[in-house]
Amino acid sequence: MKVDRFEMERFQSTWETTVEVNLSESGIHPLTLAGLADRTWIQEILAHQPLGYGHTNGSPELRLEIAGLYSGAGPEHVLVTTGTAEANFLVAWALLEPGDEVVVMLPNYMQLPLLARAWTGTVYEWWLRPDPDGAQLHPSGRWVADPQELDRLVTPRTKAIFVCNPNNPTGAVLPVETMNAICAAAARVRAWVVADEVYRGAERDGGLTPSFWGRYPQVIVTAGLSKAYGLPGLRIGWILAPHAMIDTLCAHHDYTSIGPNLLGDHLARLALTPRTRQRLLARTRTILTENLSALTRWVEPLEGRVSWTPPQAGAIAYLRYHAPVNSSELATRLRKEHSVLVVPGDHFKMDGHLRIGIGMEGKALETGLTHLAALLRTL
Repeated sequence: MKVDRFEMERFQSTWETTVEVNLSESGIHPLTLAGLADRTWIQEILAHQPLGYGHTNGSPELRLEIAGLYSGAGPEHVLVTTGTAEANFLVAWALLEPGDEVVVMLPNYMQLPLLARAWTGTVYEWWLRPDPDGAQLHPSGRWVADPQELDRLVTPRTKAIFVCNPNNPTGAVLPVETMNAICAAAARVRAWVVADEVYRGAERDGGLTPSFWGRYPQVIVTAGLSKAYGLPGLRIGWILAPHAMIDTLCAHHDYTSIGPNLLGDHLARLALTPRTRQRLLARTRTILTENLSALTRWVEPLEGRVSWTPPQAGAIAYLRYHAPVNSSELATRLRKEHSVLVVPGDHFKMDGHLRIGIGMEGKALETGLTHLAALLRTL
């Protein structure tokens, strides 16, 4: 099986540790161990944990905490994985076969679209687009998806509809009516709905994005602690699916990482206890509120050079720049001339855009934006 090059991840992995300011990251500034757990807990619990394999599907305690995030879910519906990336990989591997058709929401984190193309060969693109009021610095603007267009793309051979909600890279959140329409389109042909919900919990207004879980029997949700929680180094993700599908996914999991990181499992249990989870998500909202204000102030004097639809969720902003230069070329110039890294829009099949991370420390964001503005003014 030939897999296309994952351009964004190759780009980030190559350059993110070489620049002075990394604006390519899509999650919240990472917590320290001391910021997550107190010294007593570390000394009494973590320090005495034997470094064995642990539960290959995730500890019962962690699966119970994860299930509690979704109405009607139980630990039997949960498989803990090594990050959301492994969760997505396992779903594609277990679900898709040659000859299947897949519908993929775009723009999107390109892991699942590229894996779907490799396994099935037939991928239909369902695009989010800015609404008529949303592309020119309009605070109520939204990226929207057309359910009627989805209905035209779904056929009896459609195996799955892949969505990312909240969306990467736009920060859009689908209305409940659109979510229900997606499930109805899948039900018409008995397809699966696969929802990457890793940004759930990083909403601007603090209201939790509704999940696809429970809206339709054939729903699979992937998520993890890397984005909204600021804990990417734990490498803890999960899959939520019907019990029979979880059994299938566990059998595939035996061929990949076998089981999650044992210390990560312990720390994830702590992170998802109600009190700690509330504290972590409050921290996320504070960071996003402050940094979105800074980004808004930065965009205003660049009117005519930059436009955007402000994100509803996620530690990312998707900017459209108005200059006749390829986005990868622009990102390369920014890296070489200013030591700042951003993600070019053509990594999402949308040239003329840049994805800017807004989850880092405020000073780093402002420094990176100052350099980006200086480059944009030369174009």
